[in-house]
Amino acid sequence: MGSSLTVRSAKVEDVAQMARVHVRCWQETYRGLMSDAVLDDPSLPAAREQFWTAALTDKRYRENRAVVAEREGELIGIAMSGPPLEGAAAWTWQLYVLYVVTAEHGTGAGRALLQAAIDPAESAALWVADPNPRAQTFYRKHGFVTDGSAQLKDGVRETRMVRAAREPSLRHPPPSI
Repeated sequence: MGSSLTVRSAKVEDVAQMARVHVRCWQETYRGLMSDAVLDDPSLPAAREQFWTAALTDKRYRENRAVVAEREGELIGIAMSGPPLEGAAAWTWQLYVLYVVTAEHGTGAGRALLQAAIDPAESAALWVADPNPRAQTFYRKHGFVTDGSAQLKDGVRETRMVRAAREPSLRHPPPSI
């Protein structure tokens, strides 16, 4: 990975590439956890495009942060965070999406996306597929712990992980976007 990584705010012009990354990551990550019929559905890319278009243009998502990671002009990762959907949540922010294509695992793209999507000063939560040991290890490395909650979403078991706000001395500045 000789070329530099750029993490920036997502733009509407990114929607098609974001959808491609989203579908590719689902196929790479969830094969065996999610039905092949869902992962290989020819309408999945269009559905993800519709999702990202709404996420970047609809007023109900205006508080969310959507960011992308790119290398040599090609998107290799996506992330989105926002206020928690649960009204009485014990955390102030929620990570809804964080995907990096498999070829870019271990390059720092995931860390950069996480830092751009969630300020370390914010307490946060996320749902992660279970089992998904690589992702769970990644989130633990960044201060998240399993809180014992689980749910079934799109046929995939997920476990919730939470992170307390970090002390100022432990913060790393998020990458500029």
